[in-house]
Amino acid sequence: MTDNPKSNPTGNAEKDPEDWVTGDEPMTGAQASYLKTLCEQHGEEFQDGLTKAEASERIEALKG
Repeated sequence: MTDNPKSNPTGNAEKDPEDWVTGDEPMTGAQASYLKTLCEQHGEEFQDGLTKAEASERIEALKG
């Protein structure tokens, strides 16, 4: 059986951010917005200029 993303829609959701093909691109607007909110809630400083992978890891750390 082939690995069809449509048959397993969460397959890529489990991929480590360091392995993302686009992980070194600037974080998305949605990531920045969510990260700003989480930083405010936790009294942390928002870091602008993160990559997609870095933002994802920071979001997960603040959520956890």
